[in-house]
Amino acid sequence: MTNATLTTLKNRRTHYALGKALPQSEAAVEALIKEAVRLSPSSFNSQSSRAVILFGAASERFWGIVTEALRAIVPAEAFAPTEAKMQAFAAGAGTVLFYEDQATIKTLQEKFALYADAFPGFSEHSSGMAQISVWNALADAGIGASLQHYNPVIDEAVARAFDVPAEWKLRAQMPFGAIASTAGEKAFIADEGRFLTYGNAIAAE
Repeated sequence: MTNATLTTLKNRRTHYALGKALPQSEAAVEALIKEAVRLSPSSFNSQSSRAVILFGAASERFWGIVTEALRAIVPAEAFAPTEAKMQAFAAGAGTVLFYEDQATIKTLQEKFALYADAFPGFSEHSSGMAQISVWNALADAGIGASLQHYNPVIDEAVARAFDVPAEWKLRAQMPFGAIASTAGEKAFIADEGRFLTYGNAIAAE
């Protein structure tokens, strides 16, 4: 099957070994990330997703904050692998911090009271779609990335460091950079038990 979208999904992989030499300028990568978030779908066209884009020293500072937050909760004798992982993320060219604007969600809850309980879940869907949109766009540009979740233990320190609005809720972090090593083969579970397909026959019953 030849399909550009499926090719992108196939090429998007998790890359932990990253370098700083991007194949495009920082300005071009910034524009790419913004457009990917902008074009991502959201319930009621709420556009609740927000992003903080960090390059170079700012990204390194972020992973330093994460390192110290984890140092406080991970046993010292087990911290070396964690610290090494943080250093690998900091070795990349940048990091995207994905947020959801809680003020937007609250407005929707007030405007559409019937769906009030559902909007936090809808927000998570929007965030996930923004994340995969950015990840795919980076992959198409030849840029490696991975998706991390160190929130909420880092939220307050990161908000202070980067002047993040209080209404924004951190949902994920995506370190990105030059692909320093090739990803291995990806295994897939069997279709049986994963998919159900029905057609006209069952509709006619």
